[in-house]
Amino acid sequence: MSDGQIVVSGLTKQFKKVRAVDNLSFTVEPGRVTGFLGPNGAGKTTTLRMLLNLVTPTGGTGTIGGRRYADLSQPLRTVGAVLEASSAHKGRTGRNHLRMICAAAGFPNRRADEVLDLVGLTPAAKRKFKGYSLGMRQRLGIAAAMLGDPRVLILDEPANGLDPEGIRWMRGLLRTLADEGRTILVSSHLLSEMELLADDVVIIAAGKLVKQGPVTEVVDGMAHVARVRVQTPQANELVKALADTVPGTTVSRADDGTLTVIGTEAATVGRTALKAGVELHELTTERPDLEDVFLDLTAGKAAIR
Repeated sequence: MSDGQIVVSGLTKQFKKVRAVDNLSFTVEPGRVTGFLGPNGAGKTTTLRMLLNLVTPTGGTGTIGGRRYADLSQPLRTVGAVLEASSAHKGRTGRNHLRMICAAAGFPNRRADEVLDLVGLTPAAKRKFKGYSLGMRQRLGIAAAMLGDPRVLILDEPANGLDPEGIRWMRGLLRTLADEGRTILVSSHLLSEMELLADDVVIIAAGKLVKQGPVTEVVDGMAHVARVRVQTPQANELVKALADTVPGTTVSRADDGTLTVIGTEAATVGRTALKAGVELHELTTERPDLEDVFLDLTAGKAAIR
């Protein structure tokens, strides 16, 4: 087993009458960015907290390089984690906040300046924490997580508070860290960003795994949520023909008259139009994106309350 591999096996957490995580299993490989996705209340944060031994599992295990976080001899050199925006004494500067962590962990003071530079906070190093924006606090949290130069990075919604430029910066940083062979596990509700960033995705709903795999395979494997774009001067006739002959399709109409068909492929729409004598001006398949796939996989799987 690789030192940086994360293995979640049968992980379960019961809070009184609520099962927040239910027999969850997945793996996260080094050298890749894995997006951890799920609706609000799906159990993502609880899972991450169990991985970091902040919450005791009801059952199952979560290991990093084959060991529980609590059993790591030098956890800060193995795992860096940010589960919420960084918190610090309001009157302390960003640099001094990091130097205090260095002193407690036995890291040299120079690491504070090195990670400030890594996250682009050097210009704000002497600014007091109370003057930091939410985005700056997110960067400071990542800086703190990187102090030990860990092989594994676990981040919960790290893009919260970041503007578009900050999100692009985050994407570049995490991609670079993964390319260095590190293991990156990041939860996010920004599905379009995850499609750009992640190599793999783990999708959960109501505490259970619903899909895991490389992003391209997960998306390409959901052809049934592809959209077919149609332009025709006989829209009403085509809609009726599809309803009569192709059960399970849904058709929406844009303001410009363009039809979007979901639930069948372009060839079937074309054959149906031909049989109905409907003239087509455009027939295009639009590949589903990660958001389409996510919504389809998690539909009707609300969090257990």
